[in-house]
Amino acid sequence: MSKKIRKPIKKEKDFSGKILKILSQNANKPFNYKQIGAKLELDDTKSRNQIIKDLKILAAQNKIIETEPGKYLIKAVSQDYYEGTIDMTSRKTAYFICDEFEEDVFIPSNNLNRALDKDKVKVYVYNRRKGKRPEGEVIEVIERDKTEFVGVIDMQPNFAFVATANPKMYTDIFIPKDKIGEAENGDVVLVKIEDWPKRADSPFGSVIRVLGKPGEHNTEIHAILAEYGLPSDFPVEVEVFAQKLDTSIQESEIAKRRDMRDTLTFTIDPKDAKDFDDALSFKKLENGNFEIGIHIADVSYYLEEGTILDDEAYQRATSVYLVDRVVPMLPEVLSNFACSLRPNEEKYTFSAIFEVSPTAQVINQWFGRTVIYSDQRFAYEEAQHIIETKGNNTIPDDISITGDSYVVSDEIVEATLKLDELAKILRKKRMQQGAISFDKVEVKFNLNAEGEPEGVYFKVSKDANHLIEEFMLLANRKVAEYIGKQKKTFVYRIHDEPNEDKLIAMQQVIAKFGYKIDFRTKGDIAKSINALMEEVNGKKEQNLIDTLAIRSMSKAKYSTDNIGHYGLAFDYYSHFTSPIRRYPDVMVHRLLQYYLDGGASVDEETYETKSLHCSNMESLATNAERDSIKYMQVKYMQDHQDEEFLGVISGVTEWGIYVEIVSNKCEGMVRIREIKEDYYTFDERQYALVGATSNRLLQLGDEIYVKVKNADLVKKQLDFHFLRRAE
Repeated sequence: MSKKIRKPIKKEKDFSGKILKILSQNANKPFNYKQIGAKLELDDTKSRNQIIKDLKILAAQNKIIETEPGKYLIKAVSQDYYEGTIDMTSRKTAYFICDEFEEDVFIPSNNLNRALDKDKVKVYVYNRRKGKRPEGEVIEVIERDKTEFVGVIDMQPNFAFVATANPKMYTDIFIPKDKIGEAENGDVVLVKIEDWPKRADSPFGSVIRVLGKPGEHNTEIHAILAEYGLPSDFPVEVEVFAQKLDTSIQESEIAKRRDMRDTLTFTIDPKDAKDFDDALSFKKLENGNFEIGIHIADVSYYLEEGTILDDEAYQRATSVYLVDRVVPMLPEVLSNFACSLRPNEEKYTFSAIFEVSPTAQVINQWFGRTVIYSDQRFAYEEAQHIIETKGNNTIPDDISITGDSYVVSDEIVEATLKLDELAKILRKKRMQQGAISFDKVEVKFNLNAEGEPEGVYFKVSKDANHLIEEFMLLANRKVAEYIGKQKKTFVYRIHDEPNEDKLIAMQQVIAKFGYKIDFRTKGDIAKSINALMEEVNGKKEQNLIDTLAIRSMSKAKYSTDNIGHYGLAFDYYSHFTSPIRRYPDVMVHRLLQYYLDGGASVDEETYETKSLHCSNMESLATNAERDSIKYMQVKYMQDHQDEEFLGVISGVTEWGIYVEIVSNKCEGMVRIREIKEDYYTFDERQYALVGATSNRLLQLGDEIYVKVKNADLVKKQLDFHFLRRAE
């Protein structure tokens, strides 16, 4: 739809925000209206009258003091001004997030003063009386969170506007004619905000990349990456550098390592995996114990610090797993070949080797560089078949990687069954110690050659997944414990205790289904959440409650400050096992080897900065991955617009209900005005819609039938028609 032509420049209604900014920057110097007008480069009568009016209003609001007739000074700078970040809502209002306030400070839309979502800002806080919600006004944007945005360009004869699909971006971006580049009307583009002139209604920007036409598959995938500032390709110079690396296995290097090539070793990974970070080795010892090796790709051997390859890997910090592709942290020559622990190939590895008793007690441990030879590659389905059949050596063709049946050696079958037995003991111990089990159902898509979704299936963790998980957790925990007890700087994976307010909010929701959380101790919380996860398994409300439980948890992150990992119930935990796809694991390998060689503790501040960067990049990647799933769900539902679906109400708001389809987990909205069986209003206390005539409720967990009304690929949104209740 064409945008109404309008001029990009518009005078503001008032200057109060700018006045406060000027006075706060000159806290000890009083100003009159002429001096403020000069600072603002305004000398017309209308503007000066407005400044006089705004000064009187600000003085009446007790934000400034009239020190002498016509001269004003900012009031209580040290008490009322705070720095923090902006959290925009979709209604053009925002909240100010600051550690000094227990509750977020509300920022009305007319007090934003050009601040955008997640910007670092300076805010004047007022209305702080007891019982009143604090409000604030942005005085200064200290630092933009981002300056690049994805949107659709709307061309006008002499300029253009770019409107984004992000509901938190409340303004479009003005593009001068000479900065439109090759973009055509309606293109999806990446733009950069370059300026926001004093009297401009919109920020000014330039087109830096044309992504394609809206709705096209590659356009939308590249738009997701660009929205989060994630790369889609490697710079040519990085690819060339990687291609020139010597990736051959050298006898001189083998001589420096523990040689594990004769020990039975295999990998278990997803069926479609191309990079294999980890392998397990297994050997029975004469004393009745077992030697179990967790072998991890030795990425740090190839990734030398200070090279352009290492700089690129650090900037990416993580691989990004979108629905139809992987955007790797390392070029393919490393991620899929040199570092990948492929079957029947010798590989350099960094290993954690444990002597383990039949009751899964760790008797001895060893860490260091090794060389291995992988005897077998398994998909999870193949390993699961061995576990479920208790030793049937034949892998059926319908689950095998190759598509053909084949026979597994007795030695590998015996190793798999014993590792499964030990993993179950380790898992049981973790749960008894207060670990929380989140086996949330993952939505996966069957894609055709063009990347179009042909079907939906759910990925569920089984024994084979848990087998790998437990031994990776063991390696991660023991490596962190080994360094942590030496009190040396290290990169930990930490997880704080859950947010009590979110748990209380969750309790209010799950109580409607007859469940409850035990709040007496953090151990009781963990036990009751585990019990809840078991109780809802397979029920209609499972996905809703799983999601609520995960949201109530703190976010895991990387840090040099070890506070332990609440969700896993570990005092020490790190990430050691996936250096092909996570840069923190590379840092852990380097630090571990440095300390094994007798090195002194490294600079904590340096590694805390790196840890923060890696945590931030992980968050961006997670958001991109989530958006790609939403996009594919919308795309899938476009081809099923004439079908009826059974759904579960997964959210209730004053503007409608969110409904998750039972058969494919796609979620969309039924707007309140679309429900014709009665006139509904939102009851916040019951967290439900209430019919005015019938008094019937539409609440969380209710089953209803819906049909697709609209599937918007650009906004990644589904709208449903309400058909009827599932009686």
